[in-house]
Amino acid sequence: QVHLVESGGGLVQAGASLRLSCAASYAVYAMGWFRQAPGKEREFVVAIDYESEKIYYADSVKGRFTISRNNAKNAVYLQMNSLKPEDTAVYYCATSGQITRMVVGDIDYWGQGTQVTVSS
Repeated sequence: QVHLVESGGGLVQAGASLRLSCAASYAVYAMGWFRQAPGKEREFVVAIDYESEKIYYADSVKGRFTISRNNAKNAVYLQMNSLKPEDTAVYYCATSGQITRMVVGDIDYWGQGTQVTVSS
């Protein structure tokens, strides 16, 4: 059982930045972030493999969000810049054994989520 603990959410104005962090209880392979807005399905945001060689972003966040990881700390980070009101959602850290399995229906473990609210 892997435990994922997110932190760093909050309330910001449009155009601001936030940095999310996620710590895993032990080393995991692929890590990433998903988000779920009120009344909407959970959606993929970004994923990164263990070596940080393969990184995939959703089109909606490309150029604004940056994922990174620190394997010594079993941690992954999400730097979110130029935030928009449509980025408002609960952000979930997730992990799977393969980066190709970083899809909603194939995640091995989820974090509890952290709220990000962007006001206009």
